[in-house]
Amino acid sequence: MRAAVYRGANDLRTETVPVPAIGRNELLVQVAACGVCPTDIKKIHYGTVPPPRIFGHETSGTIVKIGGGKSSLVTRHSSLKIGDRVALHHHVPCLECHFCWHHAFAQCAQYKRTGITAGFEPAGGGFAEYVRVMPFVLPGVVKIPARNTFEEGAMLEPVNTVLKAVKRLALLPGDNVLVAGQGPIGLMFTRLLQLRGMNVLATDLLDSRLRLAKKFGAKWTRNPEAGILKPESGWNKNKAGYLPSELRPLTSDLRLDAAVLAVPSDAALKQAFEVVRGAGQILLFAHTKRGAMSELDLASICVDEKDLLGSYSADFTLQREVARLVFSRQLDVRTLITHRFPLDQTAEAVQLASHPTPESLKVIVDQSS
Repeated sequence: MRAAVYRGANDLRTETVPVPAIGRNELLVQVAACGVCPTDIKKIHYGTVPPPRIFGHETSGTIVKIGGGKSSLVTRHSSLKIGDRVALHHHVPCLECHFCWHHAFAQCAQYKRTGITAGFEPAGGGFAEYVRVMPFVLPGVVKIPARNTFEEGAMLEPVNTVLKAVKRLALLPGDNVLVAGQGPIGLMFTRLLQLRGMNVLATDLLDSRLRLAKKFGAKWTRNPEAGILKPESGWNKNKAGYLPSELRPLTSDLRLDAAVLAVPSDAALKQAFEVVRGAGQILLFAHTKRGAMSELDLASICVDEKDLLGSYSADFTLQREVARLVFSRQLDVRTLITHRFPLDQTAEAVQLASHPTPESLKVIVDQSS
């Protein structure tokens, strides 16, 4: 079969590799669609893991073989058969360790194992024609309804990561939330927060994305380069400053209840601490580069009781809720997908996803035809 094989930093090659062999109670899935994720981009560009590997973990496809010569497989979570169209989930926790008891699934040792591979060290495998799905990740497999596309199935994993993060925020309906960055992830945050009754202020440097944020439910949109918010020390009901006039009457002290950073911006982090009210929350979603440092006024955390939170990866226990949101199109992910590349052009897909244009959002490696 063909696969885009990672051979080192910025080195993806289309190669012929063996179709993965499967064991008892394992699945062989023919890949139809796989999203390009920033996590894989970082590994490819910076060479943070040793080659060779086949990346791609936002994967959907068709079950073509079940280990042990079976035509179907019944698990505690689902009944699967050859021919089923499925969305895959490459990380599933053990549910029995100390981290799992604390609902910190991304820290579980089993969760950190990758249960889907197209060969070499397991790395997701979605940038290949076929993948092997191991038994311990079968609870994360979701069947795709007939009316929905493989691309919608491939989007379950990134939507899951966002919903997990949203649930970390202690918000009430009617609260005001800043979402910094309106790329694919930021737009998902905007929509999911709006569905939960929040007033969203969406910010981005591109006007095209701000227009889309409005369609995804943002109540207000602003370009931060225009100076959307003035530091709290200068906020005054009698002065317009940089605060949008329609925001000034929202709360008695002109504060936001939470901020979500969907971009790894130090400036956005500092601004978030300035504009979020006392006892509010700031959630980091894109600061994944280890060693990155930022200066903070720690009194804003201790005295002002502002919480700094992080959220990483997905929560497979949310899969059914995510599937309902995506497959019902309450969160219509189809409008997020702007570019599709064939498997042989995976390197070009990664390049575009890592250097987005004003017209590009979610990039998919498409093998559905």
